[in-house]
Amino acid sequence: MPHKITLTGSATGPLREYDRYVAFDMREKGSPSAPKGLKKSTFISYTVFVAKKAFNKTGLTKKSIMHEKILIQGEPTLDIPIDECPGEVGVICFQITVLPNKNDKEKNYSNAKKESKQEASAPSEAQEKTKSTKQEEAQEPVSQPVAKEEKKEVKPIQPEVQQAPPEEKKAGEKKTTLSNQPNGTQDLLNFVDIIVPEEFLKTRPNPEKTQKVIDFVKRTGRLDEPLTVEKESMILKDGYRRYVVAKTIKMAKVPVVYEYHK
Repeated sequence: MPHKITLTGSATGPLREYDRYVAFDMREKGSPSAPKGLKKSTFISYTVFVAKKAFNKTGLTKKSIMHEKILIQGEPTLDIPIDECPGEVGVICFQITVLPNKNDKEKNYSNAKKESKQEASAPSEAQEKTKSTKQEEAQEPVSQPVAKEEKKEVKPIQPEVQQAPPEEKKAGEKKTTLSNQPNGTQDLLNFVDIIVPEEFLKTRPNPEKTQKVIDFVKRTGRLDEPLTVEKESMILKDGYRRYVVAKTIKMAKVPVVYEYHK
């Protein structure tokens, strides 16, 4: 894995131009925290080699490179001839960046701070326009007479239609629904909710009488009599023939009379 090196600072010597690259010298301080017993390095000198194409993109010149702070990223090399590399370490530059000057940073920061204060203290144009408009309205005399209030038309209050309570509504709807059912019907039950005892299932209703009930339902749209069902358990107590007819015709609801458990 190649070694990487990063340098920051300015050139310490003049820019030297070659066929496809330029070179200049830099130096950096050594580490201040060397292990005990070892000598601390003071300065290390470097010779940086940069391709002309990359160098020209930075906008640096022979004069400005001595004053601008630059960042060098590259790798050390030992393959450069000694006459071209006066520094202690040669560095092949992969990327060169001009760093902003500290004084320019502080100057830009102070200018931005001043501008923000001026914007905060100066009233906006919209606020000034609103203020001047309000002053003009206050100074103008009221020349137009105040219009008389128009007489409001008094609409006759219509008596509120008393709505029937929901329970009465339900009862009315139920009566209307049950009016189309056979006499004595107390309720309409879902066919699937009715439980048929085993003794009924073992019997077979008379086919002729069953057919008569089927014909009656097809003609009138309802059963001739309600089924008798126990209220609490929903067990069928009477009307197995009509139950078979409802099952044959696939009726969703059937009329019932409740029998309460004694």
